[in-house]
Amino acid sequence: MKKLVLTGAAGALGGRLRGPLSKMCDTLISTDLAQDVGPLFEGETYVKADMGVMAEVDPLLQGADMVVHFGAIADEAPFDDILHSNILGAYNVWEAAYQHGVKRVVYASSIHAVGMHKKTDFIGTDAPLRPDTFYGLAKCFGENLGSLYWDKRGVESVCLRILSCAPVGNARALGSWLSYDDLVHLVERSITTPITGHVIVYGVSNNDRAPVDNAKASFLGYRPKDNAEDFAAEILAKADPADPQNPGQMCHGGPFAVVELGKSGVSLIKASK
Repeated sequence: MKKLVLTGAAGALGGRLRGPLSKMCDTLISTDLAQDVGPLFEGETYVKADMGVMAEVDPLLQGADMVVHFGAIADEAPFDDILHSNILGAYNVWEAAYQHGVKRVVYASSIHAVGMHKKTDFIGTDAPLRPDTFYGLAKCFGENLGSLYWDKRGVESVCLRILSCAPVGNARALGSWLSYDDLVHLVERSITTPITGHVIVYGVSNNDRAPVDNAKASFLGYRPKDNAEDFAAEILAKADPADPQNPGQMCHGGPFAVVELGKSGVSLIKASK
């Protein structure tokens, strides 16, 4: 491809995509709110931009083939903050993509769009939306935006419902883990699949305990290799007994299922370690 745009390039996940994406195109435009992202890869240009401001988003997508949209607040936060960065930001990306004839938006959605479903329910990509936070609600908006822009304006979208992409550190991650290598593989397949229309796929590794089903997105060719079961003995040996009455343990959203609306779910996760 000639040009890819990566938003959220300074983030924990976006930062891991910069190198692989730079090899897939002549020009990679990386963007975030940070002043810089350090040394650039060959063919990469960094532009500081606020996704919630259309005047800053629009010029980034001019001439782009696709956009990989990871730029947003990656936690529960007050609604006005989520509205600007995650909801308005998603609209700006899709609208600019349409205006500039961009073929596809690869969107970092989240398990928190369906976070209040029970983990004992083996849910597919067609599970009813059931957000656990304002953050999850914004991901529902992004997924529906992708559906709308495909149906009415022909912009393709692949919505990645990422579960937990971080080192395995607790019992929940034995099912929800997405390794960094599998993340890169998932994004690459989302870009290289010739035709996608609008599709949702769970971002999860090949875990024995994975609580979600990607059968209806199998045409993407996403075949994860890593398995959190490799860490199970160590993790379970030090884990507290599970509480079936605790939504934070029983629901897909984990701690986000019990956190107060507008309050950080990430801080609750860190406090529990």
